[in-house]
Amino acid sequence: MSASDGVIKPEKDWTETLDQQLPEIEQLATSNLPAALEKLLALEKQTRQSSDLKSTSRLLVLIVTLCKDAGEWKLMNENVQLLAKKHSQLKQAVTKMVQVVMGFLDDTPDMDTKLSVIEALRNVTEGKIFVEVERARITRILSSIKKSQGDLAAATEILCELQVETFGSMDRREKTEFILEQVGLCIENNDWTQAAILSRKISTKFLKDPSVSDLKLRYYEQQINLAKNDDKYLDACKHYWEVYDTEQVKDDPAKWQAVLKRLVYYVLLAPYDNEQSDLLHRIASLPRISSVPLQNDLLTLFTKAELMRWKWIEETYSPELIDGDIFATDASGSKDPKAITRWEDLRKRVIEHNVRVIAKYYTRISMDQLKNLLDLGEDESESYLSKLVTQKTVYARIDRPARIVSFKEPRDSNDILNEWSGNMKGLLGLLERIDHLITREEMMAGIQQKTKKKGR
Repeated sequence: MSASDGVIKPEKDWTETLDQQLPEIEQLATSNLPAALEKLLALEKQTRQSSDLKSTSRLLVLIVTLCKDAGEWKLMNENVQLLAKKHSQLKQAVTKMVQVVMGFLDDTPDMDTKLSVIEALRNVTEGKIFVEVERARITRILSSIKKSQGDLAAATEILCELQVETFGSMDRREKTEFILEQVGLCIENNDWTQAAILSRKISTKFLKDPSVSDLKLRYYEQQINLAKNDDKYLDACKHYWEVYDTEQVKDDPAKWQAVLKRLVYYVLLAPYDNEQSDLLHRIASLPRISSVPLQNDLLTLFTKAELMRWKWIEETYSPELIDGDIFATDASGSKDPKAITRWEDLRKRVIEHNVRVIAKYYTRISMDQLKNLLDLGEDESESYLSKLVTQKTVYARIDRPARIVSFKEPRDSNDILNEWSGNMKGLLGLLERIDHLITREEMMAGIQQKTKKKGR
C-alpha cells in the first residue's frame, strides 16, 4: 500500500529474518528475559527504520507478551511507554500493541497491577487520534473500577472527560453507549444539569432504528428521570409515549400496560395547555387504553366538561394510585421523595379542571357558589382562579364588594360592530327569503283562481 492509504511502503521485508530468530529469542526469554528483550528491541529498531509495519507490530506484541507471560507487569508497562515514544514509530503498530495489552487486563494478578496497566495505556494513548477509541474503552474500564470501589465522583469525572461524539473512528452505537453511561453516572451523582447537557448529544433519529431498541429504552428511561427531577410532567409523558411506541414494549403485555398507566398519570399531572389537551385526547383514543380500566376511567373524567369531587376521586382511586411509585400520601408511601408532591399536584389539576368547567357554563357566579362547587375555602378558590387567569386559561374578574365573579369577556367596539353587521346580514337575508315566499304564494293563488274560472 502507498503512503496515501495510511501505510508507508516498507523499504525491506524482515519477515524471513524474524521467522528465523524469534523462536530462539522466545526460548531465551524463559531463562533470561532482559537479554531476550534487548535482542527484540534491536530488531524493532531495524524494522521501524525500514517502515515494515507487519514485522514491527509483530515485535511490539511479542515484547509485551513475553513480559506478561513472565509476570513482569511493571517491565511491560515501561516497555509499552518506551516503544510508543520511539522516533518515527508506526502508528498502526502502536495501535496493535495497545489492543493486545488491553486484552491482558483480565489476567492481571491484583487490582493494583490492573490499575498500573490502565494508567500506562492511558499515558500512551493521551492526545493521539489514532488510538482514541482504545483510550475511550480503557477509560470506561477505569471508570467502572472506580464506581465499584464506591468513588462515584471520580468515576463520573473520568468518564465525562471523553468527548466521544467527536471520535470519527468509533461506531455510532458504541458512541451512544458511552454517552448513555456518562449520563447515567451524572444522574447517580445528582449532577442533573450535566446529565441534561450530555443527553443532548444523542440523536433521537438514530434511536428510531429497531436494531438499537435497547439503547432507545435506556435513553428514554434517563430522560424520564430528568423530567421527573424537574417536575416536567408533560415531558415525562412524551418520553413514556416513545417507550410505548417501541416494539420490544408493545410485544410484552406487562410492559405496555405499565407504560400506559404512566402515560395517563403524567398527562393528567401536566399543567393544562393546548399541547397537554391534544396529548390527553390522543391517549384517550388509544385502542389499548381499555386494558387499564381504572386509568381509563380517570382519563375520561378529565376529558368531560363535568365537575369532579376531589374527595370522591381520593376515595375511589387512591388505593391503587398510591400503591405504585408515582404517588404517595405520606412520607412512608414511596421511595420517591417527590411522590407526595405529585399527589398534591393531581389535586391541583382536579381543581383547575373544575374552574375551567365553571367558566364554560357560567357568565357570572357568586363567590359563595364558586367555593361550594370547588369544595374549597374562599381564599383557596380565589387563589386557583387567579392562577388560571394569570396563565390566560380562563378569563375572570372579581367584584369584591359584591362578591361576584364574572367570566364574561368584555368586547371592544370592533367585535360589537362585527356582530351587529352579521346580525343585520342575517336579518336582511330572512326578509329576502320571506319576500320570495310571499311572492310565490301570490303567484300560486293567482294560478288557482284562473283555473277555477276556466272550469266554469
